[in-house]
Amino acid sequence: MAVSQVIRSEWTKIRSVQSTVWTLGLALVVTVALGVLISWLSNREWDNMSEGDRFSFDPTFVSFAGTSLGQLAMIVFGVLVVSNEYSTGMVRTSLAAVPQRGTFLFGKIAVATALALVVGMITSFLAFFLGQAMLGGHRASIGDPGVLRAVIGGGLYMTLIAVFSMGVATMLRSPMLSLGILMPFFFLISAILGNVSATKKIGQYLPDQAGSKVMQVVPPLDGDTPYGPWGGLGIMVLWAVAALIGGYVLLKRRDA
Repeated sequence: MAVSQVIRSEWTKIRSVQSTVWTLGLALVVTVALGVLISWLSNREWDNMSEGDRFSFDPTFVSFAGTSLGQLAMIVFGVLVVSNEYSTGMVRTSLAAVPQRGTFLFGKIAVATALALVVGMITSFLAFFLGQAMLGGHRASIGDPGVLRAVIGGGLYMTLIAVFSMGVATMLRSPMLSLGILMPFFFLISAILGNVSATKKIGQYLPDQAGSKVMQVVPPLDGDTPYGPWGGLGIMVLWAVAALIGGYVLLKRRDA
């Protein structure tokens, strides 16, 4: 089967499963809504902030506060796109129709990544502009140095979260096992490793810790990472590529 046919087939599969469509919508709503709320609260609390907090205040990054929760929906989307076929047994039919497993995986990942990128970019720009509206006189402009990079980076960050999750789900095949590993990894293990002084140097190279740097415009006062915003995103790309390679290798070697 030609690659174009595989891509059309995967597009039909994804849009016909309501759960995958809903998770993308949820990622947008949660990220934007929480970002707006935190931006509004930050504006109200400005007069109570210390001098140090005001100096390091990053209005752009504040509007992305909802990303930490919105990425949960992106993780679920990435897992469901891949593992739905395994849980229903439809993967056998798909692989019978597309025996070239590399083509099968490429078509699925390409369509899902394109969808995640579109939703991620819309989410990032909406979160920024609505968040800045809530910040009043403390807002940033899209033309300020580093701001456009951060906004575009926010969309790329959410996309890469989904891609990394797809790679992990391809390796593990089970939706419950994939979510059972990814959720604690991003919401517990990464946070602990990134905030404990003994493990901070390790934590800063985890995908979410490194990738989120691209959304920052004002460096934190205690920031000592050995890479910049694009360097952090590059580290996240390497994680996503490694997960996809692992998924491809296992897909080639084992039975459906």
